[in-house]
Amino acid sequence: MHPIEFIQLMLASGILVFILFISFIFKGKRRKRIQGLALLFLVSFGIIYFVRPSWTDIQIEKKVSYIQLHLEKKYPGETWEFRTVPHREDGYESSNPYFIGVIFDNEPQVEYTYFARNKHDITQQGFSTSNSKSDLLHLE
Repeated sequence: MHPIEFIQLMLASGILVFILFISFIFKGKRRKRIQGLALLFLVSFGIIYFVRPSWTDIQIEKKVSYIQLHLEKKYPGETWEFRTVPHREDGYESSNPYFIGVIFDNEPQVEYTYFARNKHDITQQGFSTSNSKSDLLHLE
């Protein structure tokens, strides 16, 4: 478990305990309503916590398709492959999954990093290379 996830769980647990503690101060209908609020908070947090990875996957697929269209327009006739961050695996929590790596087939030693905010706002954020003397053919 990544420290950020641990902090999120601790914060949500603290809020839940606080709401339940407040509910025990009241009696009758107010207690039931506040406990209902606590239950609603618990269910909402659970849904967000378990749906977020799938939502991230959907967003990454959409951004890759935007970048694909951008590259087809900018570099017609060339081929490339994409690299995305495996954000569900341990060890990649600190990497931003929305930065998409692109490796062109005619320049395999360089990986260009792209970021797509939307269909029309795609920027090249940087590059990494294994050969410091390589000529950067696709630098924007």
